[in-house]
Amino acid sequence: MAASTTNFVFDIWYFAGLSSDVKRGKMVRREIAGEPVTLGRDENGKVFALRDICPHRAAPLSSGCLKSGTVECPYHGWRFGIEDGACKEIPALCDGQDMETEKIKVRTFPVREDGALLWIFISSDKRFAGTPCIDPPRFAFADRKATLDDSLTLNCHVDHAVIGLMDPAHGPYVHRQWWWRSEHSMHEKAKDFAPVERGFSMVAHSPSSNSFAYKLLGGKPVTEINFRLPGIRTEEIKVGKKTVLSFTAVTPLDESRTQIRQIFFTDHGLFKALSPLIRIGARAFLRQDADMVDLQQMGLAHDPTLLLVEDSDTQAKWYFALKKAWAKSRKTGSAFVNPVKAKTLRWRS
Repeated sequence: MAASTTNFVFDIWYFAGLSSDVKRGKMVRREIAGEPVTLGRDENGKVFALRDICPHRAAPLSSGCLKSGTVECPYHGWRFGIEDGACKEIPALCDGQDMETEKIKVRTFPVREDGALLWIFISSDKRFAGTPCIDPPRFAFADRKATLDDSLTLNCHVDHAVIGLMDPAHGPYVHRQWWWRSEHSMHEKAKDFAPVERGFSMVAHSPSSNSFAYKLLGGKPVTEINFRLPGIRTEEIKVGKKTVLSFTAVTPLDESRTQIRQIFFTDHGLFKALSPLIRIGARAFLRQDADMVDLQQMGLAHDPTLLLVEDSDTQAKWYFALKKAWAKSRKTGSAFVNPVKAKTLRWRS
């Protein structure tokens, strides 16, 4: 099955960053599913999102400044309301040059701040200005300061990034380290999966015996891994009463670039103490994936048919099925039906 080269997931909440990314009275630029976005926080602390293109001469509004509930374009000073995107002022107009400025509008995006996470709703309807019919996913443990935070851009379509992220069989080859796994430590595994809201879960289980890194946490770790559309993967590791939450967002920037951002939240003292070493390992993992993606592009340039096999590629098949079911529900207005069924998957890694 070939990955999509045209379609993103729409009418859904995308991860836009951490609350700490956007300071009071400041703006940052984001690219999400082909849309340039000005993400900002007004003087009162409220978060907003506008399309990051001035309709006058296309300057990025994120390079401007905030003034009394408006964004001022850095090119000619046109000002747009952060609530409705309507043009409030065109400084170049002279007295008597009447113009209905508020008919000029910049697209606005629903934005939600939940704990430490910021979410933005990307609709397929560019005129959408209402309240989304779904809420962003909630992660109770993501209400604290991040312990680790890393990101990089992959040179591929989001589909390849997502199915690479959930691929359980590449570890012994792409991520060969003495402290993680090697080709010689491979053995057969069986994991139970179940559907969850807009995704699926590898239900709570003890980590595999050849996953050395988990042993650093001490005790008897239990981990649960979840994937949700459009590209959110979480792993919650419980060690007694302590928790480590690994939050990974795979976000399309455009057709050929995808950002992966991995953030850890925890109250586990040992994890915090070891965070400098864990950071090195996590960074190495992401960059090994990026190197493999670059190699993969040599083959993808020839538009090959991609073969997905059972059971190691079943999660990839579920991802494409979820995308298809979500798009159908948005197009027809019918309820979304999760195509994933509870199943035990077996593979060697």
